[in-house]
Amino acid sequence: MSRMRLTDPLHEPQNAVPGDRVRRAWALIVLTLLIPGAAQLVAGNKRFGRLALRVTLTVWALLLLTVIIALVNRGFLVSLLAHPVVLAILPFLLLALMAGWVVVWVNTFRLCRLAILPPRWRGPVAGVLVVLMVLSGGALGYGAYLLNVARGTLNDVFDAGRPPFDPVDGRYNIALLGGDAGAGRTGLRPDSMSVISIDATTGASAIISVPRSLQYARFPADSPMHKFYPDGFNNCDPDPLNCLLNAVYTDATDNHKDLYGAGKNAGAEATKDAISGTLGITIQAYALIDMDGFAQLIDAMGGVKMRVGAWVPISGGMLPGSDTRHVKPDGWIKPGNQTLNGFQAQWFARSRENVDDFARVQRQQCVQQAMLKQLDPTTVITKFEAIAKAGAHVVDTDIPQGQLGGFVDLTGKAKGQASVRMTVGPPDFPAGFSLADPDFDLIHQRVKALLAKATGDTKASAATAPSGTVSEDGTPLSAVAVSGGAQASGPLATAVQPKAADQLPPDFPLSTTRPDGDTITEAYLNSLYDAQDYEMLDILLAKNGNCAAL
Repeated sequence: MSRMRLTDPLHEPQNAVPGDRVRRAWALIVLTLLIPGAAQLVAGNKRFGRLALRVTLTVWALLLLTVIIALVNRGFLVSLLAHPVVLAILPFLLLALMAGWVVVWVNTFRLCRLAILPPRWRGPVAGVLVVLMVLSGGALGYGAYLLNVARGTLNDVFDAGRPPFDPVDGRYNIALLGGDAGAGRTGLRPDSMSVISIDATTGASAIISVPRSLQYARFPADSPMHKFYPDGFNNCDPDPLNCLLNAVYTDATDNHKDLYGAGKNAGAEATKDAISGTLGITIQAYALIDMDGFAQLIDAMGGVKMRVGAWVPISGGMLPGSDTRHVKPDGWIKPGNQTLNGFQAQWFARSRENVDDFARVQRQQCVQQAMLKQLDPTTVITKFEAIAKAGAHVVDTDIPQGQLGGFVDLTGKAKGQASVRMTVGPPDFPAGFSLADPDFDLIHQRVKALLAKATGDTKASAATAPSGTVSEDGTPLSAVAVSGGAQASGPLATAVQPKAADQLPPDFPLSTTRPDGDTITEAYLNSLYDAQDYEMLDILLAKNGNCAAL
């Protein structure tokens, strides 16, 4: 007959058999890991255990509530977590939880009574307990650090004082300005300008690119700049370049910096107004991103996946004493499916060797779509710190911090929907459309048609578009136009431009062969530069605006 165990291993381990002592120690460690305070409640100071357990249950309840809110209204949750007061408090709460859990672990270490454990179990029990203490406390400490990084980034980037704005005609319209104030440049002039228009209900988006070389941009009647340029931005004297759309930023910064009030970025605000008047829609906010910050953000994301249609030169520049850009590049981006790092994506978006600005605009749109598509929750969570720090390179934005939740919610809705896009110029406008003397009524009509198409109103899209510019399925058709807006002649005047890049099939053909059928190589392209055969380069690189986000 076996001897009955009359001792209580939990409270009197010294009287228990060695096996029960070991099992008791492991049980206390598991309880402290899963339910901090439970080990003290069953085997130690009950008052301390009840206090720790109340904290644990409160944290669990808050986590459960967070999950429920995330499932029901993710936008509200993001807005709550992005609130300056909440962001300031949360890191300290996590640090307090970390300190409390460490105290519980230390107390559990004492409760395990290592001295009465069999010698061969003392090391493993102590080692596991210390490792778990470091991992659990370290996780909370690192969480507090990441929250502090997020707080710094949000405070640096977004406008905490501006109240959230309402959609206009059911859409949010945000201007994206790509700034480049590098060496050899006077001040900052946006190199790229586009508008992302998002349906406030469905998240359906449209991207409208506006060439920086567009002249005589219109200002809405309520814009402070309208009284200076009532007939459009005609600041052409003494330099015609001062008439271009991207010169609005410099003009407002240098000459009208007080128009928009103290603390405002007059250049960005004026550019936002100019884009509003030009497109015939209300631009509610802007984000100005410098090119270095753009490259860092791409790297933080792990690159962007892209199908590149033709060879794209890296670097290059202007020939001395010439208005043509035919300097031999420093490298090349090859056609095909690939992942572009920050440096490559930066040049993919800005390169204009041997092509016009419209091919570059198409590539910029592809990069924007790739970022929207690939900046998913998993990427944000796993690479949060790098993305947050890169995000601080956004030079300026007037997007309210309190608006972030709603935009995150809309971004989630937009994930499963195709985005439509348009460029003010080729290939989306007919031959003869001139950036030097734009037809603003035509621009307004085309923008209205595009937004109707983005909303799913194909009938309104077809009815609004100018006659002869929409196919039977509502897809815009465009006659070939040339850079600078000059009238095309001969067969080109009536030809139809291929579909825009977002309408290309996922496996659209690549430009990888020469007219004679031989394969295009980097060495061959460089030899054409050495021979100054720019005509052949123009032919081979003509379709490098063809691209698609993967």
